[in-house]
Amino acid sequence: MSQSKSASIMDSRILVPAVGAAFAKLDPRTLSRNPVMFVVATVSVLTTVLFLRDLILGGENLGFSLQINIWLWFTVLFANFAEAVAEGRGKAQAESLRRTRTETQAKLLTGSDRTQYKQVPGTSLKVNDVVLVEAGDIIPSDGEVIEGVASVNEAAITGESAPVIRESGGDRSAVTGGTQVLSDWIRVRITAAAGSTFIDRMISLVEGAERQKTPNEIALNILLAGMTLIFVLATATIPSFASYAGGSIPIIVLVALFVTLIPTTIGALLSAIGIAGMDRLVRFNVLAMSGRAVEAAGDVDTLLLDKTGTITLGNRQATSFRPVRGVSEQDLADAAQLASLADETPEGRSIVVLAKEQYAIRGRDMAGLKATFVPFTAQTRMSGVDLDGSQIRKGAVDAVLSYVEPGAPALAGNAMIAARPQSDVVGELQAIAEEIAKAGSTPLAVARDGKLLGVIQLKDIVKGGIRERFAELRRMGIRTVMITGDNPMTAAAIAAEAGVDDFLAQATPENKLSLIREEQAKGKLVAMCGDGTNDAPALAQADVGVAMNTGTVAAREAGNMVDLDSDPTKLIEIVEIGKQLLMTRGALTTFSIANDIAKYFAIIPAMFLAFYPQLGVLNIMGLATPQSAILSAIIFNALIIIALIPLSLRGVKYRAVGAGALLSRNLLIYGLGGILVPFIGIKAIDVVITAIGLA
Repeated sequence: MSQSKSASIMDSRILVPAVGAAFAKLDPRTLSRNPVMFVVATVSVLTTVLFLRDLILGGENLGFSLQINIWLWFTVLFANFAEAVAEGRGKAQAESLRRTRTETQAKLLTGSDRTQYKQVPGTSLKVNDVVLVEAGDIIPSDGEVIEGVASVNEAAITGESAPVIRESGGDRSAVTGGTQVLSDWIRVRITAAAGSTFIDRMISLVEGAERQKTPNEIALNILLAGMTLIFVLATATIPSFASYAGGSIPIIVLVALFVTLIPTTIGALLSAIGIAGMDRLVRFNVLAMSGRAVEAAGDVDTLLLDKTGTITLGNRQATSFRPVRGVSEQDLADAAQLASLADETPEGRSIVVLAKEQYAIRGRDMAGLKATFVPFTAQTRMSGVDLDGSQIRKGAVDAVLSYVEPGAPALAGNAMIAARPQSDVVGELQAIAEEIAKAGSTPLAVARDGKLLGVIQLKDIVKGGIRERFAELRRMGIRTVMITGDNPMTAAAIAAEAGVDDFLAQATPENKLSLIREEQAKGKLVAMCGDGTNDAPALAQADVGVAMNTGTVAAREAGNMVDLDSDPTKLIEIVEIGKQLLMTRGALTTFSIANDIAKYFAIIPAMFLAFYPQLGVLNIMGLATPQSAILSAIIFNALIIIALIPLSLRGVKYRAVGAGALLSRNLLIYGLGGILVPFIGIKAIDVVITAIGLA
């Protein structure tokens, strides 16, 4: 589902079904959703009836009337075709998602102790059922890991080949149906009933079934409907002027004038632009719950990001061993690893790995050493191991200092520590811990047999390349604010490393909510990225709430977008797509209105030339005859819709420049282009149809 695998605009698997869909969309109930094209379809029906009447009764200019009728219907069909192509790309992606939702067998755990399981169809699972998923198994439905840890392949959902770790507790417990467990096992509590899973919602979304018009789109529809009504009245007055001049104008010509006057180009492409905007998000592995969120993203002023799991990797990693004087790094690393061998937390495993990588200290068989492991508790805030009469502890600095008893006998080899006053060692260790904290890291003290050995530095690793991405957001005029529960000192260090504009430390869910409301009260649109349950209220309040796919179910439900790659800087793409949507709509509206100006010069002088020969000076295109002028304009009006379908689906390229520069650029390209292109196109069509005798 990655962008490289997205369906091409010219893919025959999309274009061929779109032809049939264009005819199916002639249903008046479907056309009525687009006021402009509904009016075009209505007048096409009228002219068709009049043509059939003239054909039966022997009217004049039947060939000319037939051609006008054909191109009027083509105008409607081309508009339907544009919408069908946009929908077709979504349906192609939905089909690829459907293939991931295979019929799976689930190992439903039974009994009060849930030690036994029975095989059941995945579709029969209910909310709160608990299933066992082992290596090689497909996770049958959305859920939350309640026991175990496993490597999971989420390529079917995210398009990324690298497996991810899913484990109970924390913000990495959510799993998605259709993904595969690669190693170990997990017990999963089902959180979504059949038919309402994450993939089901994605399929429904990309097929366009739940798409609703956005406020801007509704406003533009009202504008287009108003302009259409104005030109209905304007066209209705023309026969009176013709009668006053002593002549008459055929209805077929009035209809042609009316269709070319109203903004049919943007009216025909409006729906396709909206569908394509949401489709582009899906191709960037972002699931938007509504088109409103996509549009709001284009106007975001402030971005709030949760630190853990969003700006940082989420799990603190051991990065260095800092011994006190008289202790070697090797001895500190050895003691730290022994104390961590039974520690299954990410921090504990990182300590074991660091000792192995830096000092070649390999894990050892603890059974032969008759070791007793001391688990971490909230009361002691320490963990460790007792072996061979020796006690090793690691934990929070103040907890370890409270544990160490002054005057305890020193180990052999620690004579320098024994010779130093205990207060000096404590002071040195506290200085090391403070230095680590100021750098934005977490210190863990290590002691052996009542003597302090040093400090392990645990660092919240900032995601690679994130600083450059935040700089790009700044160029786009978006202010970034990091939100964290850390103390201000740690928060400041991480904020500086990540390159955010501001930070909110020691933040509670209430603080986050308050900050968003303050920004919104200033008239700003706020986006929030988060992954934890504590982020859910802020995600729900934000104008654009982007939940990480690795986050909790509560976070994903609260947001109006879900980033399947769990990359907080994906907001750059989200904002660009939102701006593309708004800019594309504005650019094509400018083009549509501007090319109407050129069409006036084609039809109006030709229409009244027989009554007022003086209008010939306005025929600046030098069109051959009044009939060829009218026919050329109506043909151009239909063909330009097809020509602009690729642009409406791809979107106008966003550039990180000011609004004024963007407006000037669009007026120059699409405003001036909207005037020049019809002059060239209508003249070329006029030459062709005159040469082959169509008019």
